[in-house]
Amino acid sequence: MSVGAVFVAALVTALATGFGALPFLLIGHPGRAWLGVGNGLAAGCMAGASVGLLYEGWAFGAERVACGLLAGAAFIATAGALIRRDRGRHFGASGVDGARMLLIVGVMTVHSFTEGVGVGVSFGGGETLGLVIALAIAIHNVPEGLAISLVLVPRGVGVARAAAWSVFSSLPQPLMAVPAFLFVETFEPLLPVGLGFAAGAMVWMVAVDLLPEAVGAAPARTVVAVSLASAAAMVALQAVLL
Repeated sequence: MSVGAVFVAALVTALATGFGALPFLLIGHPGRAWLGVGNGLAAGCMAGASVGLLYEGWAFGAERVACGLLAGAAFIATAGALIRRDRGRHFGASGVDGARMLLIVGVMTVHSFTEGVGVGVSFGGGETLGLVIALAIAIHNVPEGLAISLVLVPRGVGVARAAAWSVFSSLPQPLMAVPAFLFVETFEPLLPVGLGFAAGAMVWMVAVDLLPEAVGAAPARTVVAVSLASAAAMVALQAVLL
């Protein structure tokens, strides 16, 4: 497998994230009242993805995953505090909305670094394994793009821009896949730390930002139902693919 082929395969996984915004072409531009349900769905997708990350990393080493989990949560907590202190404009929105949109794109971008390393390490184990993992991550990226769009679109971001930001959040995948492929022995021990870090970042975002706002904008029963359903769907998808 050539370096160019690995890069292209990982790039395809990144581009797949943009498909997550397509449902909004059908339902139009949802109003603010839809925020609660959208945040609940996004929270469920991210929570389900975190379960998959922790399960995958556990096989490499529980201690390294746990360290990464704590580091990821601490990193996002600190970043969130700094972003909220900045009252500038983000994604065309100011204040809390802009900060929350910036946070979710940042969290999912951090997550993509570990996916890129995973693709590169997989190709280091053989072309067939690499292609299977790349395809699985590409499919897995679609609901991740949906999670991003569920936060961005109801806050006034256009569908095309939401798709572009979704793809942007996955660009670390092709960038990290190549060095991970070339230096498998160096990157493989770091993978469980990265998986835990990404999971910790997403869990913190779900618990501190998405779910509290969702409960404030929609009935708690509705938020719990959609969050559990989307989390279960994400876990099931990962179980089938990976």
